[in-house]
Amino acid sequence: MSEELSCKSSLDVPLLPQWNHHEEKANIASHHSTKNTTVSLFRTCLNGLNAISGVGILSVPYALASGGWLSLGLLFAIATAAFYTGTLMKRCMDKNSNIKTYPDIGELAFGKTGRLIISVSMYMELYLVSAGFLILEGDNLSNLFPIGEIQIAGLAIGGKQLLVILVTFIILPTVWLDNLSMLSYVSASGVFASAFIILSISWTATFDGVGFHQKGTLVNWNGIPTAVSLYAFCYCAHPVFPTLYNSMTNKHQFSYVLFACFLLTTVGYASMAIIGYLMYGSHVESQVTLNLPLDKVSSKLAIYTTLVNPISKFALMVTPITDALKDLLPSTYRNRVTSILGSTVLVMSTAIVALTVPFFGDLMSWLEHF
Repeated sequence: MSEELSCKSSLDVPLLPQWNHHEEKANIASHHSTKNTTVSLFRTCLNGLNAISGVGILSVPYALASGGWLSLGLLFAIATAAFYTGTLMKRCMDKNSNIKTYPDIGELAFGKTGRLIISVSMYMELYLVSAGFLILEGDNLSNLFPIGEIQIAGLAIGGKQLLVILVTFIILPTVWLDNLSMLSYVSASGVFASAFIILSISWTATFDGVGFHQKGTLVNWNGIPTAVSLYAFCYCAHPVFPTLYNSMTNKHQFSYVLFACFLLTTVGYASMAIIGYLMYGSHVESQVTLNLPLDKVSSKLAIYTTLVNPISKFALMVTPITDALKDLLPSTYRNRVTSILGSTVLVMSTAIVALTVPFFGDLMSWLEHF
């Protein structure tokens, strides 16, 4: 009998202690409002692909150039680890239906202190990343369409600040979507944009004279830390996974969602890394679009398409925050009007941060120290 028990898989060992107290279940459940769970497998895949893929696709060639060809193995290792931790999250949520977010898992593992620490760090990260999207859009648009200072109602507004404000109003309706099934249409545009960027850059190399002439180096040990950090940045969507899981009609299919999303995005990241490195070798910029010849149509299409990703990802990134804010309200005030109002205030606050911080790099540097 003891031999049979020792042969059991480690997957049978519970990740969390058993919940034997109804009071603890009620405490966790009281943090959450009821949400519709009507999102299909395909639409959840679109939301998952949009959450994982995106801005990081422009930096993977630089990551590969920093670490050398062998560092590509680190990309696959990080992807595997991220996929595995995603399945661990699913196991935790399968264990008890009252678990809706990572803070719930933190409370079960470490008590109220665990919930507080995880909530502050996770929501602050999502908030600053969302503000970073606005800053990034302002930087890119101001480079593509330089606008001088203008006067509005007696106030002097810089060109970049005006573009950030315009992008904020473009993004705002997507945040009002309180249904991830509807949001999947926005996610589809982000997924299409990522694929289109890879195809456009490949076209530039194949037909517009750039070519694949660089050989690169086998390994650059000094650049491995940079490569690891950039590869890890590509898989930082875990805070969104509980939201996607709880939106599904059939939650048992979430493992298929994770597998499909990580497989497709990793293939995309690896392809972009290899293409960019073969095109420009050690001279590749931190964003490969900075290397592209501006006189080619394919290059311009790739650059313009990069503007779609931050817009398509914004609503998905702030959804966990808006859900948490709604859960703080008394049940009598949880309605469509308060939902829109809260989402609007949240977006406007990120716009204020974006207008205060001058450059995307400044925010990222501050976030790293945080």
